[in-house]
Amino acid sequence: MLSAHPDSYPRLVGDIGGTNARFALIRAPGQDMEAMRTLPCADFPGPAEAIEHYLATAGLPRPRWCAFGIANPIDGDFVKMTNHHWAFSIHDLQTRLDLAHLEVINDFTALALALPALRDSELEQVGGGAPLAGRAIGLLGAGTGLGVSGLVPCGRDYVPLEGEGGHVTLAASDAHEAAIIAWLAERHPHVSAERVLSGPGLVTLYEAEAAVTGQPASALSAAEISQRALDGSSALCASAVDTFCALLGTVAADLALTLGARGGIYIGGGIVPKLGAYFARSRFRQRFEQKGRFSDYLAQIPTWVIHAPYPGLTGAARALERAAGAGTPRQGT
Repeated sequence: MLSAHPDSYPRLVGDIGGTNARFALIRAPGQDMEAMRTLPCADFPGPAEAIEHYLATAGLPRPRWCAFGIANPIDGDFVKMTNHHWAFSIHDLQTRLDLAHLEVINDFTALALALPALRDSELEQVGGGAPLAGRAIGLLGAGTGLGVSGLVPCGRDYVPLEGEGGHVTLAASDAHEAAIIAWLAERHPHVSAERVLSGPGLVTLYEAEAAVTGQPASALSAAEISQRALDGSSALCASAVDTFCALLGTVAADLALTLGARGGIYIGGGIVPKLGAYFARSRFRQRFEQKGRFSDYLAQIPTWVIHAPYPGLTGAARALERAAGAGTPRQGT
């Protein structure tokens, strides 16, 4: 419980992706997060400098405990980000910030921890199905990379998964997707799901769509491709985003089958929530249910898009609650 470690406040929570780092402070037990702020990772040499800048510019007290999710596998003390240049020692970071406790976890593990705390108003269901209580839950989301996690039931609680499912091999479901993957395979040693289901991946997918259909491609960002698809100003952009949604449906269904995620599949990240009604009308749900003999099984599994503003911060806060409830905290991770 929060009261198990009243001296653990203030608590700093963070959500660090390949592009942005988000932070918030919890001053005391029972208080809400405050001073939420987003900082570009490119503006700082590492997380220590970003955190120090956040605390100084907001005039905040020094935290005692801290937890943040980061877009990277956590395996030991040293962290080197896959989609950004930050590299650091967790122990050294804890020492530099003078923290009594530091919890560093994968960003989608943190997001998975937030799922039980999300309100109905922060979720949009796409398609049918209903969750079954006490069953596994899947989570994926496209941003700078493709994050994948989930919650597996353990007694009356859930255990969050730490994995790198975004790097599974991408599979085609029709001839058009097979042609795209073949084009990508000539240029990359491994065509992973993240290769196309991410911000940089959407740009790659747009270029592949142009190549296999013989159309000229412009130098566009992922945001520009999405916008031109939404406003109908580019058929090529619309085709790329349509293929993106369909492929995401395939990967989401594979995750649901692997986990037996009868508790539902949640979709986070920075790309899909911005697509709004376009995503709901896309081929995502059709492809999600397109699994032959297991189509009926998947049709019963609900899929939701997460629209909460700071779910990663909520997950980091819940990670600290779990650490407090477990008794004496460990130093570092």
